Amino acid sequence: MKLFKKEVQTVNTAEGEVEIKYHKRKETLKEKVAAAAFLSPSFIGVMIFFVLPFFVVIYYANIDNLINQEMVGTQNFQNVLSNGAFKLAAKNTATFSLLAVPLAIVLSLVMAMILEGNIPMKSQFRTFFLSPLMVPVASVVLIWQVLFDYHGVINDAITLFGGSPIDWLKSEYGQVVVVILFLWKNLGYNMILFMAALAAIPKDVIEVSLLDGASAWKQFFYIKLRFITPTIFFVGIMSLINSFKVFREVYLLTGDYPFDSLYMLQHFMNNTFRSLDYQKLSAAAIIMAAVMTVVIGILFIFEDKIGKDVEG
Repeated sequence: MKLFKKEVQTVNTAEGEVEIKYHKRKETLKEKVAAAAFLSPSFIGVMIFFVLPFFVVIYYANIDNLINQEMVGTQNFQNVLSNGAFKLAAKNTATFSLLAVPLAIVLSLVMAMILEGNIPMKSQFRTFFLSPLMVPVASVVLIWQVLFDYHGVINDAITLFGGSPIDWLKSEYGQVVVVILFLWKNLGYNMILFMAALAAIPKDVIEVSLLDGASAWKQFFYIKLRFITPTIFFVGIMSLINSFKVFREVYLLTGDYPFDSLYMLQHFMNNTFRSLDYQKLSAAAIIMAAVMTVVIGILFIFEDKIGKDVEG
């Protein structure tokens, strides 16, 4: 068996096209079998724990119940979309994401811009903003309960200045509490990503803009913002995904059935699972996954167009 095969590649040079001949090594059957053997555990794991459950969910979403198992088409999806609890959860989750994700992007970028300059105690500030990533969620929630309880620290401060106390977690202000918690937990990681993106901007481009008399604002909008666009989209997508996973914090703060403004899609999923209504749960999961896929797909398309414009 020949282990090498001859190939020809054409390369454009200043003198014209030049053909380069080289030998490419062929893979033997033994090497292919060995590669397949090494990949098989991961492949089997993905099939069992990701692909198979995905098709099981689709199957559950299209049957009437686990006993009859008759196909009902889109009936389960119609029941979910007309369900009042699902509508409330979807509205609250969308509101939270639309509020928390832009704030997470803007504030972390502002912090990265500030720490990019020569300020005192820069390392200490970085450590301070990254510390929430190392704190257990249960401890964070306990602190938030002390702060935003009806008899908590925030209300004590409000009362001190002549205001009326607010039951934060049982009012329309509940989402504000969770947004603050979300930002406190995620700003540090996003800030590090933006600092890395800002550090990767070519220094010669900045120096040329300084020689041309560009102000700091023009440098940011016309140079830095264009170079860090991929990072902005990455941070946005990660923040969007994390905003759909805020159930853990809300659940520890308020339990299974919180005030209406804090009833999220994850509450609906969790309560539906407890009632063993797998058909409704599967249909809601597919709807949620489809919406997330469409939103993230639109972001990727937009980022691809912006990225081509930057490269051009």
